[in-house]
Amino acid sequence: MSRRRRMLAAAVVCLLLAAGGAAFVLTRGGDVVPPRERSAAEEKPGPVLLVPGYGGGTAVLEQLAGRLRAAGRQATVVPMPGDATGDLRAQALVLGAAVLAAKAAGAASVDVVGFSAGGVVARLWAANDGGAADARRIVTLGSPHHGTDLATFAGALAPDQCPLACRQLAPGSDLITELNQGDETPDGPLWVSIWTTQDQVVIPADSARLSGARNVVVQDVCAGRSVGHGQLPADQVVGGLVLRALAAGPVAAPGPSDCAALAASG
Repeated sequence: MSRRRRMLAAAVVCLLLAAGGAAFVLTRGGDVVPPRERSAAEEKPGPVLLVPGYGGGTAVLEQLAGRLRAAGRQATVVPMPGDATGDLRAQALVLGAAVLAAKAAGAASVDVVGFSAGGVVARLWAANDGGAADARRIVTLGSPHHGTDLATFAGALAPDQCPLACRQLAPGSDLITELNQGDETPDGPLWVSIWTTQDQVVIPADSARLSGARNVVVQDVCAGRSVGHGQLPADQVVGGLVLRALAAGPVAAPGPSDCAALAASG
């Protein structure tokens, strides 16, 4: 490989890490299945567990956790082993352990917020580790539910710089294929996927669209709002959307009429 191509590939991997958890977004055609609502008895919110993305950075998620705490919620960022570039299935087990600890402390259920690849981790936990029975709400932010072309590019140009999680997030990988066979949103929690059309890491951005979830595009709510991938957890409007998604009771679909209130929300 030429020096120029190696430098380009290294830059791609650096972008993945700097984004604090690369997620990749792809739109699937067809009608979106209406989100499932839980019974009134299950509408008492429990603790919120936030899952970081590729690279394992927690700083930006701590900002969102702080906003949740200010709103009266118990919120904890769940650190992933190492730099969160290892097996995503193993990361799902770490999330599962955090859920078990919350239940042992008295929680009847949990809400999960996954940023970038953390949303894929949340889906793996829900689908393969019994998590759907323990979650009241699962919200993903800019998550590569159907893979990202950026991972494919990094793996092709510099495979030695594309660790396991990077390879797993490539479209068509065994993990992505298995995860999207059948029901993308297992029964139990209400699923919400929030994403931005300006995502520089999730390519294409609509890979974040999740069948059976309430899909919320930031720019459909606030036209022209500038929000990149790494800005999602700290953005004022996105934070307001997360708070609404995690509130007690039914979740109303947000629209342009909600933009001003979301932008001004504390």
